[in-house]
Amino acid sequence: MESMVGLGLRRDIAEEILDSSVLRELKAFLDDNQVTIYSEHLSYTKSKNAHLYDLLPIPFRQDAVAHVVDRIRRVQDLLERPLAIENVSYYTPVAAEMSEIEFINEIVEGADCKILLDVNNVYVNAFNHNYDAKEFIDGIPLERVAYIHMAGHEKVAPDLIIDTHGQPIIDPVYELFEWTIQKMDPVPVLLERDYNFADLEQIQGELTQLKSILNKHWEVKHESA
Repeated sequence: MESMVGLGLRRDIAEEILDSSVLRELKAFLDDNQVTIYSEHLSYTKSKNAHLYDLLPIPFRQDAVAHVVDRIRRVQDLLERPLAIENVSYYTPVAAEMSEIEFINEIVEGADCKILLDVNNVYVNAFNHNYDAKEFIDGIPLERVAYIHMAGHEKVAPDLIIDTHGQPIIDPVYELFEWTIQKMDPVPVLLERDYNFADLEQIQGELTQLKSILNKHWEVKHESA
């Protein structure tokens, strides 16, 4: 979210200003290409001039909610289009004062923005932090979901899986995806793969399986997955 908010949450958060030149360039690009919605991760990547190049968790706290809501509202006004905020995978909470779902919902409601629902991230977080993935999705205002991401992950320990975008989607994530889409209207779906491209047949198989699930439950009138 560097270009969007510069989320360096600290006592002097007022010093973190939006990069207006980047936002102007972004708006011109979105306008030129007729992009109607823009997405960003709900994460922390920059403080002052320190660019961290990773999607770090924002503390689940009320001051963080207020900070992010203000930034999203201002950016939506500047871009003249809604933002879709993506739930991210995280491996430890930071100074949490509320649950992840409470944090996300307060931001989405306060900012009046959309959601990019990453189903694999829900599964990863549910496994790592011992909560029920379906209960989490039931708590999301699914009418605000504008996009869905699907991806693979890697189990690196009995109690830890890492969101990698480099492995095949596992059956429980497909099952969570199918369970989720039955609760909502059709939206675009994206298969994320960042590396391990050699087995194109396997990747095509993932696309085929996603499309089969979508066609089973949605009347799909656009290219999905």
